Amino acid sequence: MKKYTVLFLVLAVITGLVGFTGLRFAGIEVIRVACLITADLFIISLMAKFFFPEKKLRLQRIKRE
Repeated sequence: MKKYTVLFLVLAVITGLVGFTGLRFAGIEVIRVACLITADLFIISLMAKFFFPEKKLRLQRIKRE
């Protein structure tokens, strides 16, 4: 989910421009709903990126005696 943040941003902007600029056609409500869904997914993935950063774990060998 975190790697799709930019994709969700681009989709939200494109669908927002098409859906909320005053165009009138049959599927405009579907595009507006798609804009809201992708904007929500963008916010969720952005929060996940900030709250759960990717940590590189270094593996250490255990010394057995």
